[in-house]
Amino acid sequence: MIYTITFNPALDYIVSVDGFALGKVNRTAEERILPGGKGINVSIVLQNLGMKSTALGFTAGFTGEEIQKRVEAAGVRQEFITLPKGISRINVKLKEEEGTEINGMGPAIDRNSLEALFCRLDRLLDGDVLILAGSIPAAVPSGVYTDICQRLKGRDILLAVDAEKKLLLEVLEYHPFLVKPNHHELGEIFGTKLTSAEEVIPYAARLREMGACNVLVSMAGEGAVLAAGDGRIYRCSAPKGQLVNAVGAGDSMVAGFLTGWLSGGRYGEALKMGIAAGSASAFSELLATKEEVMALLEQMEGEEIHEGISR
Repeated sequence: MIYTITFNPALDYIVSVDGFALGKVNRTAEERILPGGKGINVSIVLQNLGMKSTALGFTAGFTGEEIQKRVEAAGVRQEFITLPKGISRINVKLKEEEGTEINGMGPAIDRNSLEALFCRLDRLLDGDVLILAGSIPAAVPSGVYTDICQRLKGRDILLAVDAEKKLLLEVLEYHPFLVKPNHHELGEIFGTKLTSAEEVIPYAARLREMGACNVLVSMAGEGAVLAAGDGRIYRCSAPKGQLVNAVGAGDSMVAGFLTGWLSGGRYGEALKMGIAAGSASAFSELLATKEEVMALLEQMEGEEIHEGISR
């Protein structure tokens, strides 16, 4: 079974406002409410691609109940832990004002609830997959990803991590199967600016040398680079299309890559599936469907996967 963890899920309230103006009453022309959070996004795309998963994490209050309902409506099994106090957050996203979001804080996660999550992870079976995605809310100890990895140490659990600099670096000693920074995040880790695949490759290889089994670096419209567990470097361009919504594209790439890998165990095909899934979400208002992903894969049929030896 595949499991995802979202520590601070949300209801994403996405609104379109014609002629948005500060200091005035603005009325929505279009609105949509979706369950949000990186782990939830991964689970939904996995479901769309025919891969079953269970969404773990924490919810609270009436918004938490709605998150659970909407995750289940997407076909995803959920085992969220209900917190005794507070409400799950609501994030407001303005479509016309690019990058303008108001994200809620979310509820406090008490020690007993956190321990309940750890106990649930203790019941994972050999061969299961666990995906840690996203940031950690202030109420949770900053080393919680490390605590989870330590708890699973020595077990045959395939671990994937998509997180910011500090969280990602701290888990490398546990040799996660997959880490997925984007090229900006990879550059931040090493204190440099990376803009091309040629620049990304040596730093992706260094991150693998630091402990990760596979390093998948997303590069938006430029595709992705994979420093793979077989010691080789794979890179592939992205299909062409109109960017509609970048939210969830990276999460979709994680879901696509894991789907490709678990289905066939070939790095090149997993990379293509990851790029197709990430691109399909970027080209759509919603997260990628299987039909959208397969259509892009067909476009990529003749796309060359460049391979080289990791140095």
